[in-house]
Amino acid sequence: MELANLDWSNLSFAYKDTDYNVRCYYRNGQWGELEVSSSNQINMHMAATTLHYGQEAFEGMKAFMGKDGKVRIFRWEENAERLIRSAQGIMLAEVPKELFKKAITRAVELNRRFVPPHGTGASLYIRPLLIGTGPRVGVKPADEYLFMVFVTPVGPYFKEGFSPVKVQIARDVDRAAPLGTGKYKVGGNYAASLLSGTRAHDEGFAACLYLDAVEKKYIDEAGPANFFGIKNNTYVTPKSDSILPSITNKSLQQIAKDMGMEVEVRPIPVEELPEFDEVGACGTAAVISPIREIQDRDTGKVYTYGDKPGPISTKMYHKLQAIQTGDEEDKHGWVLKMDV
Repeated sequence: MELANLDWSNLSFAYKDTDYNVRCYYRNGQWGELEVSSSNQINMHMAATTLHYGQEAFEGMKAFMGKDGKVRIFRWEENAERLIRSAQGIMLAEVPKELFKKAITRAVELNRRFVPPHGTGASLYIRPLLIGTGPRVGVKPADEYLFMVFVTPVGPYFKEGFSPVKVQIARDVDRAAPLGTGKYKVGGNYAASLLSGTRAHDEGFAACLYLDAVEKKYIDEAGPANFFGIKNNTYVTPKSDSILPSITNKSLQQIAKDMGMEVEVRPIPVEELPEFDEVGACGTAAVISPIREIQDRDTGKVYTYGDKPGPISTKMYHKLQAIQTGDEEDKHGWVLKMDV
């Protein structure tokens, strides 16, 4: 199959139209058949619950081209299970795992020519989306839903790629409350971060680093990604009920163990930041984004970690990527190989 005419090595993390997306509707208490569409538009009722009451959830995942010509989707089951948890959290119709798998593989197959070649550093981003389409004026769940999957080829999330970035601690905003929707992948959490995230960008930072909403003492989310720190041969990442459980973070914890490191998932007080040798943000989009400087916007304190990625972060980054692309053995069964 002839590939799309794109500058694969210089892609940004931005939406590009591909050939097809797949859709499935939930009506009368059951899911229908998977449909294929070439339209990038969704028609829905103006009173749909997704528009008025934020009844929507989504996932982010990637597919990679291997040297062997096989496309690999990374940890799809984790994404399927997380979407189910999000659906339970805001009362969406749950997408069965087999429907989820069928939809993502079909979307990749239909858009095979947009899977970036091996070695370009790019990947095919997969976006499953679940929205309430049934009309409601009163605040209650919809009775109809749309599950769809679209894909788009992408480069690194941060323009710096794997180069260290600066982030800003913001104490005057909360991303999510501990008993709210922070642990679900729903759009409202990201809407809540737009103002502070844009301010951080305007002030010269790649992302905003949020603290816990109760005491403002502990590290929470790192903008669109999870936070981690490394010291004393230990991988440390925050424990909080308002943090989205990152599948990349979960994978890095296993890789750290495979490398003979200790792993700690616990509250991380701001005062501990100077003790780390390396810090970073991790997630599907960024994979690992090393952090070279953290600046506290309110106190003026600055924590620095060097202008180059740390040795452990670098090793973990390349190891994870090698598993995703098939360059290294998949010992944990994380990859779904496709013959397309």
